[in-house]
Amino acid sequence: MIEVSPVGIEDKTAMGVRVQLPNSPPLVMIIGLKGFVACGFLNIDAAEKFNVTAAIVSGVKSFDDVLNADVKAATSKARALGVKVGVKGIDALKFFL
Repeated sequence: MIEVSPVGIEDKTAMGVRVQLPNSPPLVMIIGLKGFVACGFLNIDAAEKFNVTAAIVSGVKSFDDVLNADVKAATSKARALGVKVGVKGIDALKFFL
C-alpha cells in the first residue's frame, strides 16, 4: 500500500509518502520543494553522492514520527541550508520548503 498525503508545516505544505512493504517497516518520507526528510531506509552516502538535499531520521512509521524524530544525518546541501544533526524533522523540513 502507498499513502500520499499533504503535510502542513506552519503556513506551507510538504508531501508525505509512506510505502508499506511486505514483512518490513514502512518507507516514510516528507518532501519539500528543496529537499526531503526520510527514514533510515534511504542511504545518506548515496544521497550525498547524488548531490541531493536530504536529512535522515530513524525509528519512524508515520508522518508525525518523521516530524518529531531527531535528524541523524544530513547531506552537505541540507547542512548548507541550515539543517543540523539533532534537530527535529519538522525543523529540517522548514529549510526545505
